[in-house]
Amino acid sequence: RPDNHGALNSTMPLKLTSRAWTAAGRQEFTPPKERHVKKHQEKLLTYLTEAVNIKSRLKTLLQKMNQKTVVVLTCNHGQSELLMNFACSARARGFDLLNVLVFPTDMETKELAEGLGLATFYEEKIMASIPKAEASVYGDSIFTSVMFAKVLCVQLVNELGYDLLFQDADVVWYKDPLDYFHDKSLPEFDIYFQDDGSRQERYAPYSANTGFYYVRSNDVTKHLFRHMLYSSDLIDAWNSHQQVLISLLAEHSSVMGLSVKIFPKEMEEFPGGLQYHRKKESLKKIISGDSKAYIFHMSWTNNKKDKLKFFQQMGEWYLNEQCIGKEAHEITDEKSAILGSNIGGVLFKHCCSAEPLITCHYRDKPSKIPCPDSPLIVEKGKSFYRAFTDQKEKSFW
Repeated sequence: RPDNHGALNSTMPLKLTSRAWTAAGRQEFTPPKERHVKKHQEKLLTYLTEAVNIKSRLKTLLQKMNQKTVVVLTCNHGQSELLMNFACSARARGFDLLNVLVFPTDMETKELAEGLGLATFYEEKIMASIPKAEASVYGDSIFTSVMFAKVLCVQLVNELGYDLLFQDADVVWYKDPLDYFHDKSLPEFDIYFQDDGSRQERYAPYSANTGFYYVRSNDVTKHLFRHMLYSSDLIDAWNSHQQVLISLLAEHSSVMGLSVKIFPKEMEEFPGGLQYHRKKESLKKIISGDSKAYIFHMSWTNNKKDKLKFFQQMGEWYLNEQCIGKEAHEITDEKSAILGSNIGGVLFKHCCSAEPLITCHYRDKPSKIPCPDSPLIVEKGKSFYRAFTDQKEKSFW
């Protein structure tokens, strides 16, 4: 390409260039601007000032939980329906969730999580800068702001010596994923990731999905996540937590000997957005109960509105309508819920269905039931439910 800009030109002589340039001529790894650095320094100063107290409080909570491995989530109120659906669907399948720890970014989410019987750790001083509203689309300013919470919760639990499974709120469980990671026959790595499926240059070389991954706590991973914490100005600059962490995986693998395992996208155990949008055969097996899947992660989806619709149609939605978009005090007047104390799940009887709440939205997306009268979401899309019975239509069942 000419002078480090523009698309690749096969007629020009070869020249050295960084891997940050895409074939189309876009620079994916730009240095953070002064505004990114200033914003990051302010958050980091608060963290370092409060770190001793935070770690002491968190250590006490983790000891009380008495779990070998902790399942870590973070969520703001704008995404709280997804967190609540995770809890409702997990309870419907018999999981006790005693190993789950939520790092809410606001009091509203703290009260909802505790109302569903989940353990929480809330640090107002650090979370104060994170918006309560939902992100409009992937990568917008609200989405990027919430990513700092993803850094903090993993770094803190890892630093205190606990193995952890981090997952986004848009995950449902079919089997306890910790059974997979605790299996003695599993080859040992420092960190394991769901394959994102995307092969964009900015995700090279790993294409790790940072919405579902397992971390062993050791000196190597502790250094990795401290580095991630100190480099979080790049999240604002690149509008991506995933891109930053992948770049650090490559560096720490090379320099520190960090061992990284990306589960192949072909394996059934940890499906996500790639399978949902592009692998109809995989979704058929999941919906019919014939898959080896431990979880499903609704990645590759632009916003919460679509995630809710896709879960509802897929038969993975367990949150009652009256609890969507609400605060705890709007759902029940029981004072324990309103105060946000650890109340052992008073919101379950109001919010959680024992059976999936199935609703059709689009006939060209995976569905638990036929949705022939629903509109298409993709122009010239094909009916999902007919993908496997009608060769002419190439539809689903």
